[in-house]
Parts: sequence; C-alpha cells; structure tokens
Amino acid sequence: MLSRAADNLYWMTRYIERAEAMARILDVAQRMSLQTAGNTRGNGRSDEWEAALIIAGCDKSFALHGGAVTRRAVIDFLAFAPDNPSSIHACLKAARENARAMRAQITSEAWESINAAWLEMQTLSLKTVEADGFSPFFDWVRERSQLFRGVAEGTMQRDDANRFMRLGTLLERADSTARILDVKYHILLPSPGDIGGAVDYYQWGALLRSVSALRIYRQIYRDSIRPSRVAELLILREDFPRSLHACFAEIVTILQQLRQFYRHDYPSVRQAEGMLMKVRYGNIEAIFDAGLHEYLTETIDSNIELGAAIARDFMQPA
Repeated sequence: MLSRAADNLYWMTRYIERAEAMARILDVAQRMSLQTAGNTRGNGRSDEWEAALIIAGCDKSFALHGGAVTRRAVIDFLAFAPDNPSSIHACLKAARENARAMRAQITSEAWESINAAWLEMQTLSLKTVEADGFSPFFDWVRERSQLFRGVAEGTMQRDDANRFMRLGTLLERADSTARILDVKYHILLPSPGDIGGAVDYYQWGALLRSVSALRIYRQIYRDSIRPSRVAELLILREDFPRSLHACFAEIVTILQQLRQFYRHDYPSVRQAEGMLMKVRYGNIEAIFDAGLHEYLTETIDSNIELGAAIARDFMQPA
C-alpha cells in the first residue's frame, strides 16, 4: 500500500475517534459540573472546565483567545471553533477531507457516513445546540462516530486499508481513555474529607458513563464504585474494549500482521509490544502507589511516541 494512502486512512479514523473523544471529555466535564455546582477556584474558574481544556491539550491555545474559562466558552472552543484543530468541528472536517481523498479505498457506505456527519455539523452552532441542551449534541457526536465504525466493519475488506484504519482508531482511543481518567483523578481529586462521599461517588459514576462503562463495571465488580477498580477497568482489563490493555493488544496484533506481510522488522512493533507487556502484567495497587497521574502521563507520552514510530515505519515515503 502507498504510504500516502496509509496516512490518509490512518488519520481519517483518528480524526473520527478524536471527535468522539472530545465529546466524551466535554460530557464528563458537563456531568461533573452539574454535580459540583459552585465549586470554583478563587479566580472564579470552574475546575471541571479548566480540566477539560488541560486534558484535551488545548489550555494554551484557549488562553491565546483570551476570556474566562466558563462552560459556554470551553464548549464553543472544543466543539465549534474552526481554528482549533482538535475541535469536533475541525476533526469532522479533516476526517471528511481524508475520506474524500480515499474514496476509491473505502466503501460508498463509509464515505456517506462521514460526509453526512460533516454536512450536519455545518448546520450546528453553539447557539442552536445550547437551546436543546449540550448532552444531546455530545450523544450525536458519539453516535456518528460509532455509526461510521459499524459501517466500516460491516462493509470493508479485511486488507491493509482496514488495518491502518483500525490503527488510527485504537491509538486515538487509548489516548482518550488515559486523558479522561486523568480528568477525575489528577485535576478533580476531591479533598480528603470528600473521598468516598456522595460527590466523589457521582463523579466516578459520571466518568464511567462518559466512556460507556458503567454497566460493564457493575457486571464485573458487582460493588460500589471504587477509584482503584475504575482505574483497573480502564487500564488493565482486556475484556473492556476501551481499556488501554484492549487497545494495545489489538495494535500489536495488527502491527505483527503488517510486519509478517512486508517482511521487515519495524521498530514500532517492538515499541507496541513493550507497551502491551506493561499493561498485561501491570498491578493496580502498584500503579496507585507510584502515582496514577504519573502513570497516565507516561502512557500518553508513550502513545504519542508510538504514533510517531508508526508514521516513520509505514507512512513516510521510503
């Protein structure tokens, strides 16, 4: 496969997954802000919305725009700002542009799914979405992303094009899972007197809902929501599809298939295998003892490095 084609397919799905991740980050911030109304810092900024900017990696670019960190301003910047490359608007536009370049490689159903999402996104604005409530909009973004993945899964050939599409999805998903978990633990960690209280319980519940994991958590643990078990589910459990373990396991499988097909020892394969071993043999108590935030930050950095290694191995012309 041409490196340019691999790059387009890879980034097409990364942008789709990133739009969904941004909707999930905003959703968890929205849920937490409703449960901790009035919880602001001395400068009047809401912890939840500042956390959303930090975890999305957009706090510096938002500061350049000026203005207070409020719910409305943050949602506008992370969802609708065309000049923010990580906004939902920008991600759907970029996904559509990559899909248009690869119309010969993807099915007509997959193209129509992305194109319809972009056309509908163009009709939306902060004002129109705010009138109906933000939660339905976040749900719409997630549903559009899931619709595209379902269409691609059900209509596309299991070839290299499909493999690069899955790589984009999985790398972005691992990044978003780590970032969403870090929202609650590091930025929004309650005071010692609040740990285990009603607000703390509902915040962890909101986090689980934001990654569609609340029912799975109850099925697996059959117990009250505990931070260590939430972290274990999102990091170490391979049977939860959005966990770091599940993402890295499938990434390794795909890269090993590509290595076998192209008969070349790619550095990205060894790097992914090392990341998989870290979560496969990890222990949640040891992770908490060393610091969950530090663990997640290291994982996010390693995931960025893995993405760069994959680009060097497969997406840059020889």
